[in-house]
Amino acid sequence: MKKFGKKLFLLMIICWCFAGVRTHAAETEKRVLFISSYSYAWEQVQTQIEGIQAGLGNGVTLDYEFMDTKRVDDETSLQLFHDGLAYRLAHVEPYNAVILGDDAALIFALEYREELFEGIPLVFEGVNSEQLAAEAVQEPMVTGVLEKLSVENNIELGLKINPDAQKVVAILDDTITGQAERTRFYKCAEQYPELEFSEINTSQLSTYNLHNALSKVSDDSILIYIVMTEDASGKKYTNSQAINMITKSANVPALRMVEGGIGEGLLGGNIASMYKSGEIAARMAKAIISGTSTYYDKVPVDSPNIYCVDAQVMEKFGISLSILPEETEIVNYKTPFLQRNKETLIPGCIVIMVLIAVIVWVGIDNRRRRKLLQELKEAKKIVESASEHDFLTGIPNRSKFMGDLNQLIKEKKPCTIMMIDIDDFKIINDTLGHTAGDDALRQIAGRLKEMESQILTPYRFAGDEFILILQSAQPKIVEKAAYQCRQIFSKPFSLCGNQARVCGSIGIASYPNDTEDAEQLIIYADDAMYHVKKSGKNDFAFYDRRKLS
Repeated sequence: MKKFGKKLFLLMIICWCFAGVRTHAAETEKRVLFISSYSYAWEQVQTQIEGIQAGLGNGVTLDYEFMDTKRVDDETSLQLFHDGLAYRLAHVEPYNAVILGDDAALIFALEYREELFEGIPLVFEGVNSEQLAAEAVQEPMVTGVLEKLSVENNIELGLKINPDAQKVVAILDDTITGQAERTRFYKCAEQYPELEFSEINTSQLSTYNLHNALSKVSDDSILIYIVMTEDASGKKYTNSQAINMITKSANVPALRMVEGGIGEGLLGGNIASMYKSGEIAARMAKAIISGTSTYYDKVPVDSPNIYCVDAQVMEKFGISLSILPEETEIVNYKTPFLQRNKETLIPGCIVIMVLIAVIVWVGIDNRRRRKLLQELKEAKKIVESASEHDFLTGIPNRSKFMGDLNQLIKEKKPCTIMMIDIDDFKIINDTLGHTAGDDALRQIAGRLKEMESQILTPYRFAGDEFILILQSAQPKIVEKAAYQCRQIFSKPFSLCGNQARVCGSIGIASYPNDTEDAEQLIIYADDAMYHVKKSGKNDFAFYDRRKLS
């Protein structure tokens, strides 16, 4: 009985300690809510979230709410958002801080602060109105980062590009952001009395008239795209749609003051970095909730601005890269042939020199002919092996794939190919840089290499596309391999030191079930893959199933 009592006592102590650990962990867990004025479909919001996640780091739970004011901005929509948010806040654990993206979210939070956010620190970012930001930071427990689009810096860049410019034309609308930037734009006119300032107000022009207005911007003008989310016809524009309208209609390069759209036809310029704004705001929020800093300065943090341009647009309009500031970020830059291929050319030249030396030596010393001929054969094998492997990822290349596939079909061996295309790979290159893109390609190749078996071989097909050969057409085996293939995207990737989610779309076709022709088999797999792209991405599809759907 005494022994039983001792055991019970020890068990109670262990349970008490365990409960204490759990309670402490719950107390230390931090929760942050991000309220965006727009929706996740807006490219700038995606970039803001990436910056916020980087700034918060690990150990902080981040939730999102979207006001979607770019599509619907009226009292009914605002009331519905308020009611939905109030309901959700009443049914979840309280947040330690709230990050507010852009002007509408800040206005909303200040209006309903006592009701929804009492006692919670508010950190804003991407706010265009300096007056709104200045007034907000006078409130207790409110701080944040301005989005100050530098019209002056972009005019100066425009004058370097076009020294004979006589006009400055801004593309604006009547949204909250547009109104704030309109005030800032015309304020700059005082600094440039020699230039004529005007605007294209997209909110007051029909789609047809908007196209005409853009096409009539003269060569002596500096065109600055600030914001365009609507026109008088009632049409709502995504960032990509606005860029498409501007680049197709305007005959002069369009400067841009935020990241979205650079690399898609806009020239670029001095931009307010949405990624850095989100990152700074997140660090401020984390410092506040961790108690390491109050951060409640009575002046908002200045906008983090950088220069960023599209090299292809510069080339299209005959503009030299030499006029740009030294630290300008350049997208779509094609390095010279020798520099771009030096990693391939240098080993190739070394191999060629070795071969020449071998041939000369054979002519001089016949006694070593056999040995040198053997070395020559081995060098040839090295060159042939290099020609069949992708230099960046180390896995077999397209040439090797075509040879293996044709051999299997020639031998009439049933097989299946799986075409993989990385989803939104261009966004990775544009937002994180081409080094991050290369990191993604190498890591995907490594994960595919881990799947390799006697019947499954991965290849790099082209660009951001990979392809696998499965030496089977049995449905169960193929489906199992497809699920394994999709799983390579389940874990996060480390891109230039940042954790990022990379996804892929997979198309599948089998020989001889779908076709007996190698080229047609590739086309069918490609068709299935694009079907996945159109249906939401990050999945796989079989050609037969797609054809029957």
